[in-house]
Amino acid sequence: MNLFGGVIPVKAITFLMFSVMAIAAVGYLLGRISIKGVSLGTAGVFIVALLYGCFFYPQIETQLTVAVGEATKTYASNALKIVENLGLILFVTSVGFIAGPKFFGNLKKNFKSYVLLGVIIILSGALAAVSCILVGRAVGGLENDELTAMVVGLMSGSLTSTPAFSAAKEMMETAELESIVAVGHGIAYIFGVVGVVLFVQLIPKFAHADMALEREKLVTVSDGKKKSFAGKLIEMDDFGFMPFAAAAVIGMLVGSVKIPLSGKGLSGTCFSLTTTGGCLLVSLIFGHFGRVGKVSIMPKEHTLKVFRELGLMLFLIGAGVAGGASFVKYFEVIYFAYGVWMTIVPMIVGFVFAKYILKLSLLNNLGSITGGMTSTPALGTLIHVAETEDVASAYAATYPVALIAVVLASQFIIMLF
Repeated sequence: MNLFGGVIPVKAITFLMFSVMAIAAVGYLLGRISIKGVSLGTAGVFIVALLYGCFFYPQIETQLTVAVGEATKTYASNALKIVENLGLILFVTSVGFIAGPKFFGNLKKNFKSYVLLGVIIILSGALAAVSCILVGRAVGGLENDELTAMVVGLMSGSLTSTPAFSAAKEMMETAELESIVAVGHGIAYIFGVVGVVLFVQLIPKFAHADMALEREKLVTVSDGKKKSFAGKLIEMDDFGFMPFAAAAVIGMLVGSVKIPLSGKGLSGTCFSLTTTGGCLLVSLIFGHFGRVGKVSIMPKEHTLKVFRELGLMLFLIGAGVAGGASFVKYFEVIYFAYGVWMTIVPMIVGFVFAKYILKLSLLNNLGSITGGMTSTPALGTLIHVAETEDVASAYAATYPVALIAVVLASQFIIMLF
């Protein structure tokens, strides 16, 4: 099979698919284990993927190493990135369609709260990162620029933010500093995923929340009027694959548009919505309108639920296997502790601010936290915990604010420290 510029044997692709399915099977079993009502859920797939990456990544590299002229090159990371990105597209586009019908009503009612909360969460994370830089310089070890690169990488990992990771790498002056950013991102990413997943499960337990009552509050907040259509809509296919694919394609195009943030134009630092933001925005719009004339642009509900879960699974596997390899190679306790700090602080500050200052209901609060932390896996978990997809509206409203804020915060830290 000719992929990535080299000939990859069919058995190598088969091995990759075998790995994906094996991780999924074991991961879902692990996710079913419940301790006092708390379980990993789909994040169990992420844990198994991490372990698989720790022990079997060399085998994946061997299988996906191909001859390129007289040399050889491994495409393991490329293959895993394809799995991760495919999952991300499926998940985020599904979430957008699901949230779309009620999103704009929710946004109109709580716009200031979402913007403020997104900024507060990222600002808290940035201040936690600055505190780590100051502590690191006092303790000694890395040079100042190396420590800054490490901490910025840790911050992007603790907030599971690929755009912040990319922006930080672009601002580094040397390849060595770029690699340090990558190491930090890999170390912090693990707790960045698991920490938020556990948070959205533990908070309702600690609060002894009546979930039925909380769902009613959430529906009241996000209730939107959907325009009805008198007549029969034209369906493009039985499952709604066509509008789903169309939204994903348009979303990827929107997400690829780059907006320069420096005076160097597209050769300098740029901001983009990325695939995640683009697909989320377009599918929200599709889901809000539901039709174009007599043509339905809304996939079937069961299609969206399947794609949402399948997408989350693939995303966690692609990110987890690669993250497991990096984690073992570069792990140091102090940097892991920094990452934990940068995950916990913004979550707690954001939750307290949303509860006592903004007076948001519990599920609206937690949905906003998953968006503010840019945590795709935590949203999947929260949907299962809340037993309603309406929490996706809060995620979708806070996410774009946090996405922009975390990129800017990373750049300011690099410039100032």
